[in-house]
Formats: sequence, structure tokens, C-alpha cells
Amino acid sequence: MHISSTDLGLAARVQQLTKTYGSGEGAVTALDGVSVGIRRGEFTAIMGPSGSGKSTLMHIMAGLDAPTGGRAWIGDTEITGLSDLELTILRRRRVGFVFQAFNLVPTLDAMANILLPFDLDGRRPSALERARIDGLVQSLGLASRLRHRPHELSGGQQQRVAIARALATSPDLVFADEPTGNLDSRTGREVLALLQTATREHGQSIAMVTHDPVAASHADRVLFLGDGRITADKPRQSAEEISAYMLAAELGTAPATSAIPVVRSAEVPA
Repeated sequence: MHISSTDLGLAARVQQLTKTYGSGEGAVTALDGVSVGIRRGEFTAIMGPSGSGKSTLMHIMAGLDAPTGGRAWIGDTEITGLSDLELTILRRRRVGFVFQAFNLVPTLDAMANILLPFDLDGRRPSALERARIDGLVQSLGLASRLRHRPHELSGGQQQRVAIARALATSPDLVFADEPTGNLDSRTGREVLALLQTATREHGQSIAMVTHDPVAASHADRVLFLGDGRITADKPRQSAEEISAYMLAAELGTAPATSAIPVVRSAEVPA
């Protein structure tokens, strides 16, 4: 019996994922047999120290990098083995990205940046999509800034434009890579609250890579990585609880496995 990601309520998942860089004695294992799913309509934080594999996991789940072994799905589409063109089209239509560096096109104004996924796909937004974009613009407080170019916007406003761009096509999953890294703490909290709202009010699935316990405390679920493996899978945690776990992990006193199953083996298709 085939069990799909939809059956499991997952926006994306990976099974026995491995990633190795280099070969021979110089080989480095970034991911070591990771099986995990990102639940639909949930805000998930992916945490771990530098070199833990968290960015590699996000890049493979998003189709930006290829695994050495294992399988990956976005929704019910297996992305391992897709061609570069197929991956490009899939990312454009079904995945949103929010980066630390904003990655806005400097020559385009805010609205043109928001509409960029549609332009790249060679189409205009439908009436329903246009209404969604208008709603995003209002909720993100961008209505008076739409004709401004990135250099005319504050860091927080640029990140709001990036969030609107990421959500404009109503993607299956939004990946946020250290989205508050270039923001002051107050603006960072505002951006995290906007991501929370996208999940709670619009059912958006978000996976955020971060090293910041305060940022991760806004998520519904926190995945911890260490040495290329999932070391814990916890429901909403306070910043203090997250910091305590990270410290214990560094000292080698954290529990070896999570009390919460990541993806039960019986649920994962062969």
C-alpha cells in the first residue's frame, strides 16, 4: 500500500536522506539517514549548531541541492531524480523562499518584486491571486511603499516585501533561511509574528532554519539537528527551553533521541 505525503498531512518530507561532500578520507557527512516531515499548516523551526546539517536539509527539501542518498518529496511529488528544469518549475510554482539577505531585485519596485514569481512563470495573477496579494500588502503594511525600490525601504520593509513575494503564489511550503538575521530585535519579532500569522490565519506551511532560540520560540514545532541527524523533535518551546537544550547538546548531556517520533517507520512508504 502506498502512503502519500497528503495521507500523512505533510507539506514535504524526506526518507533516509544522506548527503556527503568530498570523497575518501576527506569526505564530510552533512546528513546521516534523516527521515522527517514538515506538517501542513504548521510553523517549524530547524535548529542546530554550525555544521549540524540544518541548511543542507533545507536546501535538499527545497530542491536547491541533490542528496547523496535517500528520497525527498514536496507534497506528493518526489523531487529526487527530477531534472534541473523540472526542479526550477516546481520551486517557482510550489515553494516560497525568505532569505536573510532579502534577495530583492534592486531595479524593481516593491510591487514588481512581489509579482516576480508570476513574471518568471510567464503569467499574470488570477483574480483570486490578485485579491490574495492585495490582502498580503494590507496585512504587511506595504500599501504606501509599493512604488519604492529596495534601497528606499528599511530592512524590515524589505523583508516584508520578501514575505509577500514568498506567499503570493500560495505555495505548498515556504522556506525561511535565518529571516531575522539582518534585522534589529524589534523588527525581527515583527517579521516572526507575520510568519506566525501566515500559518495560523492562512494555513501556510513554513520551515525556518535558525540558530536563534528567540526566533525558534515563535514556531509551533522545533527540530534539532546535530552531526547530520535529528536529535530532538519538540512542540512549541520557550527561548529558555531551547537555549537549555542547545547547551545540553553541546555538553553532551541532552537525551540521545526525542520522546516524540519524527515520522513513524510504519507511515513511510518504501
